[in-house]
Amino acid sequence: MLLSCGQPLPLLRHTDVPPRVVENFILTGYRFPNYSLRECLLSAFRPTNETGNFWTHFLPFFIFLYYFVEVFGWEGAPHGDAQFFYPLWNYFIGVFCLLMASSMAHLLNSMSLVVREVCFFVDYGTISSYTVGSSLAYYYYIHPRAGTVETGGRNDSHMDLKPEHAGSLTSSYAILDFSVFFETFYIPSACVVAIICVLSCCNTRQRWRRHRYLIRTFVFLLPFLVSSTPIFYRLLTRSPYLSASSSFAASTSMSSFFYRHCLWLLMSAVFNISKFPERLAPGRFDIWGHSHQWFHCCTFLSILDELHMIKTEVRAILLSPTLLLPPAVLSRLPGPTVASTYGVMFLLQTTIISIIVWFSWHANSIHGPERDQLAKDHPKKPLKCH
Repeated sequence: MLLSCGQPLPLLRHTDVPPRVVENFILTGYRFPNYSLRECLLSAFRPTNETGNFWTHFLPFFIFLYYFVEVFGWEGAPHGDAQFFYPLWNYFIGVFCLLMASSMAHLLNSMSLVVREVCFFVDYGTISSYTVGSSLAYYYYIHPRAGTVETGGRNDSHMDLKPEHAGSLTSSYAILDFSVFFETFYIPSACVVAIICVLSCCNTRQRWRRHRYLIRTFVFLLPFLVSSTPIFYRLLTRSPYLSASSSFAASTSMSSFFYRHCLWLLMSAVFNISKFPERLAPGRFDIWGHSHQWFHCCTFLSILDELHMIKTEVRAILLSPTLLLPPAVLSRLPGPTVASTYGVMFLLQTTIISIIVWFSWHANSIHGPERDQLAKDHPKKPLKCH
């Protein structure tokens, strides 16, 4: 915090702050609780053990934005507010909330013990919102060809396909009929799992604290598996596009982006659970290079590869005009609407906010007295300049 002499208060050791604030193997660089909002914001430009956590999610958002807006400049792309892009905008909302909430949680959590709890409740909520945003993008840009049997009509990628080949193509990507799951249960399942994850992660801040990092890491494995179902299906079946078509060429990199997406997620889980490298040298990586910063970097790289994967599927659809949503005769899947995209996200966010409010009220009842006692024991006094 800035004092009357312009000098910031010295950063503290782990023995000088409440146990609730201490992170495993991080010994120094702690800001004292009860920072003001202004002091928290200014601490972004001061090396503390949270500075790297802030910048490793704040700056990447602008990298994500750069690659995201590229889609709207593609040839043949509809206007940015077209129905076709509703799922993509919901995906953007999910990523934006995730990166901004995470960076702000690390920047503002020194305002008080209660604010610290609320910050990370919001952080967990936005992670779940992001997974549902991803599910909506998968549903509308990958699902339409995930288990759909062609029922007629002409597709530019099928124009030169002979009848005998058409039959084999149709059966090749309809090996198993998961249409009931995709059309009826996929999005509701993603939402239910997201809510379960918020409840579980918030609970780790009030109970199950001994294994909190393990629980928080693995509890998000379930939404990944549910959300990625359309991709798993695509990987286990043949592409619906002709090998000579431009749509096929555009979608060929989808699998490599997905595998890289999974690799980065695995790496982020390893860093989050292992607390490497600070576990090997406690105190050496307090400011820069500790595991949570690497966790943030790997998480963002997984999001970036996911964006590239979604973009390949969007481009493939744009290169096949008759597949532009809503489809005419190629699928029973309805096109995106305000209710099925923004409406889903609104209901999910409302539910998550309700959960956060409940846990925040409970956190205030637990940590409120401790916060007041800290304020009494450590009043803010300006230091004299020498």
